[in-house]
Amino acid sequence: MIRTLVLSTAVLALALLGVPHMVMAQSSDEVAVAQAVEAFRNAMLKADRSQFEALIADQLSYGHSGGRVETKAQFIDAATSGQSTWKFITLTDQTAQIIGNTAIVRHTFTGETERDGKTNPVKIGVLMVWNKQDSHWRLLARQAVRLPEAATN
Repeated sequence: MIRTLVLSTAVLALALLGVPHMVMAQSSDEVAVAQAVEAFRNAMLKADRSQFEALIADQLSYGHSGGRVETKAQFIDAATSGQSTWKFITLTDQTAQIIGNTAIVRHTFTGETERDGKTNPVKIGVLMVWNKQDSHWRLLARQAVRLPEAATN
């Protein structure tokens, strides 16, 4: 009882003194997955075919928020066609969970495209599944969903 009380008092004293909490370091796989997601974002901005080829698994299933699903070839052809260009892409609220050679990444994707002189805002929720192949993380699946509109008062 006394030992527990002393320990509890010590923990409380440290907390009140503002001693920082221990921060968990990211694993090398978590860092590599975050880098792959960022490389994919940059490839989208630049419509970079060679970067897409390096980042995407041959078995890709790429789901858009409108319901269209594309293969690797279909996605890369559409993303690099020049018909639509990304003005900016911001990823927020990103989480990643790694299970063996699979990573599940979720984030909010905000951006703006331009097509035929018209600007279109985009704000979607995205689920990405990455698979470690030959020591490289490759995008295996992606599904976007429309986010509900914020309630107005």
